[in-house]
This record gives sequence, C-alpha cells and structure tokens, in this order.
Amino acid sequence: MTKILIIDDDVELAGLFKEYLEQDGFAVEVSHQGESGLRLALSGDYQLVILDIMLPDIKGTEVLNRIRMESRIPVLMFTAKGDDVDRIIGLESGADDYVPKPCTPRELAARIRAILRRTQPAKGGDNGPIIAGALKVWSEKRKASWFDHDLELTSTEFNLLETLALHFGRIVSKNELSEKALGRPLARFDRSIDVHMSSIRQKLGCQSDGRSYIQTVRGQGYQLIKE
Repeated sequence: MTKILIIDDDVELAGLFKEYLEQDGFAVEVSHQGESGLRLALSGDYQLVILDIMLPDIKGTEVLNRIRMESRIPVLMFTAKGDDVDRIIGLESGADDYVPKPCTPRELAARIRAILRRTQPAKGGDNGPIIAGALKVWSEKRKASWFDHDLELTSTEFNLLETLALHFGRIVSKNELSEKALGRPLARFDRSIDVHMSSIRQKLGCQSDGRSYIQTVRGQGYQLIKE
C-alpha cells in the first residue's frame, strides 16, 4: 500500500483529505508541524509528501529545501489559489507539482496518482540508456548522466529531460511536456514547465558560447539541441 504523508496545519482539511485518500486505497499519516513533518518525510517510510506552503513553525519552502538536501521523494505542494508567487517558489525549491487550495479530494487523488505513475521505475530488464549527445538516460533506473556525471533530478525534472532526450534535436510542445512530466494537460497561464526547465538548465550548464543546451522556441516549446 502506497504511504502518503500530509504536512498541513489545517486540521479539518487534512483530516478530510486523509479520510478520502484512505478510502481510495492509500495509507496516510498527517503532521501539523513543519519540523515533525520534515523528520517523517526523511524517514524513508513514505512514497510521496503533500506539503502546505504555509506552516506555523517553519515555512513550507524551507521544509522542502531541507527535504531536497537529502531526498528525491516526490513532493506535491499546496499553494494559495491564484498565487503565482507561491507556485513558482515551490517549484523552484524542488516541488514536483502543486495543487491550489481549496481543491477537491478527487483532484488531489488524481494529482497524486499522476505523480506516482511517473516516478515508479519501469518493470522489466534494462535495455540500455537513451543517448542524446552528452546526455544518457536510463528509464528503468530513473537515472541520468551529463558528460558522464550523475544528475540530481526531481521526478518531474527527470521526466522532462527523458522526453527531450527521446526527441533529441526536435521541438517538443509545452503541452506534450506537461502530459509526459506532470500527467495533465497544460493549463492556461501555468508556468510549471518553464520553472522546471529553468532548474534543468542550471544543472546542465551552458555551452562554450554561453548558449543553453535547452532552447526555447517561442510559441512552440523546448528543444534539446545537437551541438
């Protein structure tokens, strides 16, 4: 049974989500404090963390930063409805996706399943890496290397880079990237893909002429370019 950790100080709402998710087949534990939630998140006992950006003792983004120092566990963040700043800060801190509050338990469960589907290693034997220039991606192991150095990627970053590698040298639309990496169509004004791509670019560095290895093609999408 998949174990989910909810870190949220809203006792009533967290209890509602816990009840619904348990009925949907998940095992759920709730922490109402950032520090105690952080310890649980790093225990290795959970497959996904749902983290509120506003907590009473420590900011949710700080909890996320500290999780990312030690773990790549998928993190779904609660953000304030309509607050783009919260969303961007959460994604830049390493969240895999966000869901605005208030949301329905059904929507939350759908987001969880979409993330989990894309974070589970593929079954079967290792067929070797996808090679796209200096990038190597092992889909089964969910591992990637860049110029033979391992990349530390969140689950969403891995999915995005894998998709670009599969289309090496070709443009991939933002909607296709959203479907592959987030498991949902790209919503209007949603900047999630842009923020994740910015993080990936920082991890890949620049070419000798200062250009990024991942190019933005305005109005079309992104492209992992061939040198």
